Parts: sequence; C-alpha cells; structure tokens
Amino acid sequence: MSDCCYHCGLPVTRINRVEAVIKNTEQDFCCTGCASVCQTIHNSGLGAFYDQQTSSLLPAVDLEYPLEFYDAIAFQQPFLESSDPGTKTITLISDTIHCAACVWLIERALNAMDGVVWVRVNLTDKRIRIRWEDEKINLSSIMKTLADLGYAAMPYEQNVAEVKQQRKNKTMLYRIGFAGFTMMNLLWISIALYTGASGGEYHQYFQWLGFALATPTLFYAGYPFLKNAYFGIKNRYMNMDVPISIGALVTYFYSTYVLLGFSSKGEVYFDTVVNFIFVILIGRYLESSSKKSALSASTSLQQLQPKIALVKTADGELIKPISAIEIGDIVVIKPGERIAVDGVVRLGTGEIDESLLSGESLPVSKHKGDDVFAGTLNINGSFEVKVTQLSKRSTLAQILDLVENTRANKSRLVCTIDRIIPYFVWTTLLLASATFIYWSPTDFDLALLSATSVLIITCPCAFGLATPMSIAVASGAAAKRNILIKNGDALEVLSKAEHVVFDKTGTLTLGTPKVGRVVSEMEHNTLLGIMGAIEKHSEHPLARAIVNHCAELGIDKTASEFETSPGLGVSAIVDGKRYWVGSLRYLSDRDHQELLEQANTLEQQGHSCVWCADEQEILGFITLSDPIKEDAKAVIAQLKKLGKTITMLSGDSNQVATSVAKKIGIERVVAGVLPSDKAQHIQNLQQDGLVLMVGDGINDAPALTQADVSIAIGSGADVSVDSADVVVLKTTLRPIVEAIKLSKRTQVTIKQNVVFALSYNAFMVPLAMMAKVTPLFAAIVMPISSIIVIANAARLRKK
Repeated sequence: MSDCCYHCGLPVTRINRVEAVIKNTEQDFCCTGCASVCQTIHNSGLGAFYDQQTSSLLPAVDLEYPLEFYDAIAFQQPFLESSDPGTKTITLISDTIHCAACVWLIERALNAMDGVVWVRVNLTDKRIRIRWEDEKINLSSIMKTLADLGYAAMPYEQNVAEVKQQRKNKTMLYRIGFAGFTMMNLLWISIALYTGASGGEYHQYFQWLGFALATPTLFYAGYPFLKNAYFGIKNRYMNMDVPISIGALVTYFYSTYVLLGFSSKGEVYFDTVVNFIFVILIGRYLESSSKKSALSASTSLQQLQPKIALVKTADGELIKPISAIEIGDIVVIKPGERIAVDGVVRLGTGEIDESLLSGESLPVSKHKGDDVFAGTLNINGSFEVKVTQLSKRSTLAQILDLVENTRANKSRLVCTIDRIIPYFVWTTLLLASATFIYWSPTDFDLALLSATSVLIITCPCAFGLATPMSIAVASGAAAKRNILIKNGDALEVLSKAEHVVFDKTGTLTLGTPKVGRVVSEMEHNTLLGIMGAIEKHSEHPLARAIVNHCAELGIDKTASEFETSPGLGVSAIVDGKRYWVGSLRYLSDRDHQELLEQANTLEQQGHSCVWCADEQEILGFITLSDPIKEDAKAVIAQLKKLGKTITMLSGDSNQVATSVAKKIGIERVVAGVLPSDKAQHIQNLQQDGLVLMVGDGINDAPALTQADVSIAIGSGADVSVDSADVVVLKTTLRPIVEAIKLSKRTQVTIKQNVVFALSYNAFMVPLAMMAKVTPLFAAIVMPISSIIVIANAARLRKK
C-alpha cells in the first residue's frame, strides 16, 4: 500500500485512508473526493492523464481539468439533473459571484449563447443552474465563457463546494489579516502626524511609510475588488466593485501625486485607503458567514447524505464513494448507520427512522422486499440492500433539488429588482461625479473624499438580497418541517389565497379505505373475485382496497381486455364474460332499484359503494370506508379563522361527500365530479379570487395545475409531483396552515428588507453628497446594510 494518494499525491494516513479499485488494482486515496474523481477519469477512458502529470495534483476537489474533460459523458453523469429529452441541466458553483451585478452579467452572457435554454444564477449561495441543448453547444464552451468573464466555475458537489469555500475563506482571512496589520501601523503614523509630526523634519518620512504600507494593501488585500472591477469594465458592465475600486484607486493615486511633490496644498490619505479596504473585507466575510448561517436548514439536509457505503463484491466488502455505486450493487447496512442509497431490502431485517420522509418519529420495520431510502437511519438490525437508484436520483437528492430549485427559480419581484439593479452603478457614478464637481471649487480634498464616500456607500447589495435571501431561508425552514417549496412564487401567493379547495380521498381522508360489506344475491367470494380481477388494473385507492381484501381472502382471478372510463369505472373480461365495475352512474342503464335504498342508507353514514354489473343486470356492490384524518377538523377551523373559504371536491356520491364534510365542518361540497372536471371548478372559483388547491397528486393533476397555488399532501418518497407548487411529505394536514403562516411571515420580511434597503440609500447617499460621511464610515455602513437584511431574513428560521 502506498503512503500517498494515488490521485493528488497528498499523504494517506490510517485515519483518512479510502480504498478503491482502479484498473483491477486496489489504490489508496486521501479522501472520497479523490477516489470518486479518479474513477470518473478512468471510466471516461482518460487514464493517460496520470501518465502525463509531472508533479503532484492539487486536491481533487478543485476540478481544474482541461476543458475537454467536461464534455466526457462519464464526467458529467454524476452532476447532471433530470431534464427534457435532448437537453441537459447542471448546477455550477463559483465563489467569485458576490453581487447582483454579477448575476445580471452571467445570465445575460450565457443566455446569448446559441443552444443555452436558460440560466439561473443564485446570489445567495453562488450557484449557476444551466440547461442547454447538447447537440448545439458543449458544456466546455459554457465553462470557457464563464472563465472569460472572470468567473471560475465548477460542477457543484457538496463536499467539493465545502472545501472550495473553506479555501476561499482562508484566503480572505489572510487578506484581512494583512490589511489589519497595515491598518494598525498606519493608525500610529496618523496619530503621529495629527499630533505635531506633520510640521517636523520627519513629515515626509512618515508619508513614505504610509505609501509603503498602503501599496501592498491595495494591490494584495484589495485584489478581489480590482479584479472584479477589471472584468466588469472589460465586459462593458459596471458591477459593484467598480465604484469601490475607483474610490480606492483615486484616493491612492491622489495621495501619491501629493507625496511626489506635485501639490503643495494637498494631504495624503493612505490611511483612508487601507482602513476602508480592511473594513470592506471584514464586511464581506461577515456577510458570507451570515448567509451560511441563514441557509443552515438546507445544509443540514445535505449532511444527511452519507458520502461512502460498504458495497458487497466478489472480492469481499469494499468501501466506495456513493458516486461510484451503480444500480444493482449490493450495499451492506449496519446498526446505527444512515442508509446511503435508495434500494430494496435483499436480506435481513431492521427498524428504520423515516422521519425525513414521513415526519413520524416511530421506527418502521423493514423486511425482504421493502423499500429503503437514502438519508434514513437504521436504528437496529443488519441487512443488505439492492440499489435501485443512482445517488443523484435518490429521494433525498430529489428533496435537495426541490429546495435548491426554489432558490434558483426567481419570483416576479426578484425579476423586477434584477431589471433595476444594472442602472444602479451608473447612477452611483453620476452622483459621485456630481458631488466632486460641486465641492471641488471649495476644497479639492473634501471633494475627493466626499465623492469616494458616495462611491462606497451606494450599494444595491442589500436591495438585491432583500427578496432571494428571504425566500431561500423560508424554503430551508419549510424543508426542516417536511414541507418542500418547489416554486418561489408560492411563498407569495399562499397567504393571499382566498379560497382553499380540498380533494377528499387521500387528502381529507387517510386514503386507505377498507372493505366493509358485500351486498349481492351472488355468492360473495365470486363477486369479490370478479371485482378484484378487474380492479387490479386500476390505481384508484378504492380499487387497491378491493384487491388487497381479495388477496387476504386468497381469492385470485385474472382479467383481460381491460377498458377504463376515467372518473366512472372500469370493465374487463373475466372467465369469458365482460363485467363493469365502478360508480352507479357508470351502470345507470341497468335496473338497480332493489339495491338503491340499502346503498343510500350506507352512503349517508359515510360509506362509499362500488358497483358491479354484467351486460344484463347489476350484480351487487361493495361498501368501503375511508377514515378521516385526525387533524382534519382542527385544520379546517384554523383556515376559517384565517379568513379562507373552504370547498371540498369529490368523485363520490353526494351522500358520502356531504357526510364527510359535515364531520369536519365544510359547508361547500361539490360531489360526483370527474378528475377532468375539477379544473373547471377551480377556474370558476378563480373569478372571485386566488385559489389554493390541496390534493394528493394522484388523480387531481389538472386541478393542481389550474389553481393559483397548489399543495400535494402525503407524497412520502414521491417528491417529484410535477403539478404541485408545494409538496408536503407528511400525511397530516397541519403543514397547510404552517405553509400559509410561513408565506405571510416571508412576505412581511421581504417588505421590511426592501423598505430598509431603499431607506438606507435614501438617507445615506444625500449625507455622503453633503460631505457629512467619511470614506471609512461609508466602508463600515455599506456591508452592515447587507448583514442587517440577511439577519432579518434569518429570523424566519426561528418561528
């Protein structure tokens, strides 16, 4: 075994050793990231890469490979997200995105490229989501364009991003430390000059010392500002580092001009340059830390995903990074471990904490053939799992994608703000120029410092963060409560919806109906056998209940030539004869008077009736009862207190629907509606106001899509309900009220942030133009404004 990482050459110890098989040989790696990338390189047929290297690589997490690497299918596969045929979607991360101007520039530049479908840049967590047509443009071309713009991007992966961010923070701390050192020394020099040394023989000596300290501070500690300003000007777009850099450079070069003797009246301001660079660096660092803290909810979800798993192979049990695990692999799960993959139990038993998905803390017993999901916790028992999904397609990955997509998908308000911000910098430059022109006849030094103050203090960052930061924090807080916000606009509409429409089965009821009575002159098991055989082909909850009941009784028949009438029933041939199974409307052309009175009595008690007939007559019916959810009545009462109008839609008969509605306090009931008609009822209600539709996402997709905002309840592991704006993993109804209240608090927070950002600029900019603000004070106040916005948004986590 080697003592160095096979990929990057860094030391491998007993503690950090990770083993993986490369070209049929077991190799040592210093981390799972190196092992994963090395396997990707070899799987791409690029193993010759290691023959070409002449020195140790940087750690694998840098992802700094030749551009052609990014076009290799095996390299892209771990990072690609599901998308439309012919297109690819990927999330990149770039730590050089730092203001709303960067967002505007990247989106404009990439959207102009032929083949790019859309680009969404998230200022909050510095991520870029891109969808492109693979036949028209390569990922390498997109990466090259970003690099030309000055944004070093890489495919986003959690452990990669963490190391990259740590490296960036370390570099920034070095710059802060250097600027702090020079600032303290310059303060002593300034004290000496202000207390009498300015008139002595060492006056010029002190000024040269200030120049010697300010020069490396400006061009080393201030390098990030100067670099971003350069790329902004190069690309003919004024980002927020342009005015900061102009203020610093003008002050520095004017002080140098005075130092060299070209002006006998002016003063040097090297201390001002160093002070505000130090303060702005501190502000940027604190702002970054505040964002990370505010977004900790979604980060905690990411931490539920194990990075490695124990895989059973022909050579024994091997530890593999999850990105290297394929469908069909056998993963060994031991007591106390978090499950790393989605799969099916192949051998053994255990008890799993699935609160991540269901919100219920009670453990769930798992046996052979049961599904298990990544991120859930094995409390006790050992078992083997056959992998059914790649790590990027697991249930946990889908949950994380929904949270990330909420941040990336911009609300209407964010889009409006983004359109305003590009004009902000030009306005800043014009105001600074006007300030300098106004004050220069009176005092050139005062004019210079006042104009610099305007350049520094006028910042749209607080304005740009006001909405996306609040939405990001709210979606993270909701995710911790098993509420997934898929669309940022939902947080705006939920609290404004006047009508709340519920689907009955599976939403207000448990969706697990049980067979009660069999009413028929035919032998009961014979009728059950016919209905069970036909209902095997249906996905309706009532159909599943009948099939399960037949299985419990050992009744098993087969049907053929299956035909369906959505919302009415199904028919098929059993034992050479065609039968029809469904609602009474489906069979109304046959005589049913003898059974109708019994059915009406049972339906008034809340039982649903499923009828069966042949070509001549109705053979009988089965009653089923679906228990109402425990919290349904309390939630309906809370919604009424919030001023909502409640309606229940149901495909059941009027007697059954009315019985359920009375028990939970709903007055408005629309019964006997087909799935295709539910959307029309929603449309009718929309004439009187915004409508929230709540369903289970199974047969009410048109209604969920038609509504102004929609919630899918109790989807559990199925978090990809396309038609819903909000997905609730729990089966209870209380999260509906929580989501509405969170929406209301989010809207209040957004308004507070926008008002604060506008008030800040309206108050501070005139003060700077009136020469009442120094550059140092401006450098202190500017980042504080952003931190206040972030801190206000972070309050959403605590309620």
